Amino acid sequence: MAAKNGKGMFALPLQLIDQFLIQYNVGQVLLLVFVLSVLATLPLKSQRLIALVTIAFGLVFLMTPASLQSPAFLFLGIGLLVVGPMVYITANG
Repeated sequence: MAAKNGKGMFALPLQLIDQFLIQYNVGQVLLLVFVLSVLATLPLKSQRLIALVTIAFGLVFLMTPASLQSPAFLFLGIGLLVVGPMVYITANG
């Protein structure tokens, strides 16, 4: 059932999410998503999957424009790109 204002039923939740996220920069939000994605892969007990997530987020941190995030997140991306392949190589079968 659509809302009477014509914006649809997702208008209120999206406004709440927007009001929450407006306080943070893109780097902080990406860091939160990275932590949540690593926590989501832990039950699978796959070291290689965690390494792939680490490498992917390293690339995302590097490719995000510097105007949208702090330079510290660029160094985090470099660190993730160094650690990710090492975790992948040391993973068991």
